[in-house]
Amino acid sequence: MKRCFYIFLLCCSYSLSIAQEAPAKKDNSKYYGKESFLIEGTGIPESEKESPYDRLPLASKGKVRQAVWDLSKNSAGLTARFITNSPSIKVKWGVLNDTKLNHMASTGIKGVDLYCKVNGKWVYVNTGRPTAIENEATLLTSLAPGEHEFKIYLPLYDGTTHLEVGIDSTSYIKKPNPETLLPIVFYGTSILQGGCASRPGMAFTNIISRKMNVDCYNFGFSGNGRMDPPVVDVISKIKASFYVIDCLPNMTPKQVTDSVMPLAKALRAKNPSTPIVFVENIEYARIPFEASIKKSFEDKNNALKVEFAKLQKEGMKGLYYISSANAIGDDNEGTVDGTHMTDLGFMRYADYLIGKFKDNKLVVR
Repeated sequence: MKRCFYIFLLCCSYSLSIAQEAPAKKDNSKYYGKESFLIEGTGIPESEKESPYDRLPLASKGKVRQAVWDLSKNSAGLTARFITNSPSIKVKWGVLNDTKLNHMASTGIKGVDLYCKVNGKWVYVNTGRPTAIENEATLLTSLAPGEHEFKIYLPLYDGTTHLEVGIDSTSYIKKPNPETLLPIVFYGTSILQGGCASRPGMAFTNIISRKMNVDCYNFGFSGNGRMDPPVVDVISKIKASFYVIDCLPNMTPKQVTDSVMPLAKALRAKNPSTPIVFVENIEYARIPFEASIKKSFEDKNNALKVEFAKLQKEGMKGLYYISSANAIGDDNEGTVDGTHMTDLGFMRYADYLIGKFKDNKLVVR
C-alpha cells in the first residue's frame, strides 16, 4: 500500500513539473493602431490637436481655463470604429492619469467598451477592464466566421494616450466609411461627460448616438460647463444637425443671465439656421428635502427662461427649450449621489431627450 502511495505522489510530482514547464499558448494576434480605424466623436481634425484623443484643438490651450483644457484631454464620447473578419478581438490602451473616483466605477472612468453592429443596431459585447496606466484585454475569442463592424468606446474620465486593436494574424482590419449625417453637438457638465456611468457606452450621449444612429460630440467638462466663449467658439465651427446646451448644473443664476444671449448669438453668427436647444438644470434627488438646493435649481431655470424669452423677442429663430421635469423618472432612483447618474439614470435621460427631440421635430440631416 505504501509503495502505491509513493508511486502516486511521484506521478503527481512529475505531472506538475510537466505542467509548469509547458510553454504558454502563443498569442497569434496582430495589433493595429489608429491608421486602421476611424476615430469618431470629434469634429476637430487630428492635425489641429495635441493628441488624436483630445476634445479641443491645440489652439484652445491658453484660451480656455486650465481646468477646461485638462478635462478636454479626457476622451469622453470618442470611439474607434473598424471592420474585421477576425474571430477574436483584443485591445491595448493607455490612459493619461490613472484617475480614481470614489463614486464611479473604474470601467467607466478609464475602461473601454466593445460594441458590434447587428442588423443595423449597435449591440454591447464586452468591456476592457483597466488595471494600470497601460492596459490589455481580450474582448472576443470565438466569433462566428464573417465580416463584422465594431466600435470601441473610449474612457470617460481619463485621457487615452494610445489604442491598438488586436485581431487574428490571418484576418484583416479596415476602416469603414465615415458617417455622412451631421452630428448632434452637446456642451455641458460632468453629467454630460459621463459621470457616473459604469462603463463608457452608458454615457447618455453614447446611448443617444446608438439609438438615433448619429454621432454625438461630447463637450462635457466636469464642474466646468459654464458657456465659456472660447468653448462656444470651438463648437460654433462644427457643422451640426443641432446644438444641445446643458450647462446649468455648473452655473449660478447670474452666470446664466450673463451667458445665454452671447452664446446663442455666437452660435447663430456662424450657423444661421442650425437649431439650438437649451436644457434646464436636471432635477436633483435632494430638491424635495433641501430648501437651498431647491431655490438654486429654480433660480437657474428661471434665469434660463428669461434669457430664452429675450432671444425669441429679438426674433432669433430655431430655438428650443427642454424642461427637466421627470427627466430621469419620479422615483429618485437614477443617481449614484443625488446628482450624477447611474446607468439607469442615463438610459432614462437619453430616452427623455430623444422624446423631446422628436416632439420638437428636431432631426439629424
